[in-house]
This record gives sequence, C-alpha cells and structure tokens, in this order.
Amino acid sequence: MWTPATRAELARESLPYATCLSDAEWTVLAPLLPAPSSTDRPWRWPVRAVLDGILYVLRTGCAWRHLPLDLPPWSTVHRWFLRLSQAGVFERLAHALTMADRERVVRKASPTGCVVDAQAARSGGVGMAGERGYDPARRAVGRKRHALTDTDGLLLVARISTADLHDGHGGIALLRASRGLFPFLAHCFADRAYRGERVGTATTIVVEIVAAEAGQKGFAVQPRRWVIERTFSWISRCRRLARDHEATPSSALAFFILAAAMILVRRLARAL
Repeated sequence: MWTPATRAELARESLPYATCLSDAEWTVLAPLLPAPSSTDRPWRWPVRAVLDGILYVLRTGCAWRHLPLDLPPWSTVHRWFLRLSQAGVFERLAHALTMADRERVVRKASPTGCVVDAQAARSGGVGMAGERGYDPARRAVGRKRHALTDTDGLLLVARISTADLHDGHGGIALLRASRGLFPFLAHCFADRAYRGERVGTATTIVVEIVAAEAGQKGFAVQPRRWVIERTFSWISRCRRLARDHEATPSSALAFFILAAAMILVRRLARAL
C-alpha cells in the first residue's frame, strides 16, 4: 500500500538513475555474483556498474547502444550480459533469492506446491524467423514464456519456446526440470491447457486443474492460479519484456529470470 512511509522507503532520488542498485540491494546481490580472479587481468569496470547498465536496459527497454554515457560502454555491458547469462548466473541468482525470501517469511526453503502457466510475448521484429511461431489462441507471433512459481508467486523454473508450442509441452519440461532444483514439489495447480495424461504422468507431481466455474462469463480471479498471473504482471513492468526484442531465446530467458530476481532483491533489501 502506498503511504508516505513507503514512498520515502522506496525513494531513489539519490541514485543516478531509478534503475540503479541501492547500497542495501547491492549488499544482497554482491555475495551471489562472480568475484574477480586473483590471477587474471583486473576488471576495468566494477560489476555493480555493469549490472546497473543491464538493469537500465531491462527496465527502460532501450537498445544497448542507447545506454547513457555515464554508465559503462554499451559493448562492455552487453558482453557481460551474455557472459553471465551463458554461465547460468541469473538462474543461480534467482534460485538462491527464492529460497532466501521463503526463509525470511519463515517458510521451508524448498516448496511443496507450485503453479504453472505460460505467457505469449509478441515479436519485436528482431532475430531469425525460425525462432518464433504463431499462437492462434492469443493471436501472437513471437515466443512463449513458460513459468513455474511457488504458491506465493516466486519464480522457480522458467523456459522460453516458440509461441506455437502448446502450453502442455512446456509444462512437462518445467515439471521435469524442477525435480533437480526443488525435489520436494508434490502438487501443481494449472489451467485447462495442462489437462491430459501426458502432463499428469510426466513426473510424480500431482497436477490439479483449476477450471472456471460453470456458467462463468468474463474475467474472474481463479483460486491458486492468480499468483502466477500476478507474477507475470510484475515482470511485465520491465519494458524490455513488453515485447520479445531478443535475437536469441537464451537472452530472452535471461532477461525474464533477471526481472523476477530483482523483485526479490528489493524485497530482501527492504528487510535488512
């Protein structure tokens, strides 16, 4: 709820840009990022400044070449983004932050319940045509973001596919990928797109279909499933994710996971 106290707490006028990391947020992130090697050439730009550049692109949706000049060079920021995404740093970051936030509210680090859903992202006109598809249900040409969250909406596993891939196939991949990261998952809530024997028997996780009530017309909040819709809404505030502007699926996935991780970074920073 927006009150004078919360506005003062979240004020960022002292930072060069509203997307820059505060000291409290950097305290949360620093231990989870790679440290400079003692034998390699010293880094010219600190990791915090580079991450500020990546977050500027994520939040504002600008092109890499349009980064402000007081941030590190765009080529350096882009190279670091590719390096971190290819090394799986963003996935490990989101995994650690999810468990830390669950422990903060006195919950078990590894969840037992989850929610699965997918979001279609229209193409921004970049990249190869073969890496995109057409989703007739949403009338969108682009890619699809498949997400698995806990029952509070914290991202657990994510995947990117062409938009023509059925939600059920993406859900199978998510459920199977979750077994190594969150082995105690036992129950999953999903919509009617995930009904069927293939999804239900893909893993030992019980898939419960949350369907609309009989005779329902128009929009209505669905039990359990609303948390993942809220997560998609939070992540969509990042303008880079308003459309699919990435040339490769790996970059699209990295931005998606980073956006979810930054929600937790700010939440944990406020709790310090």
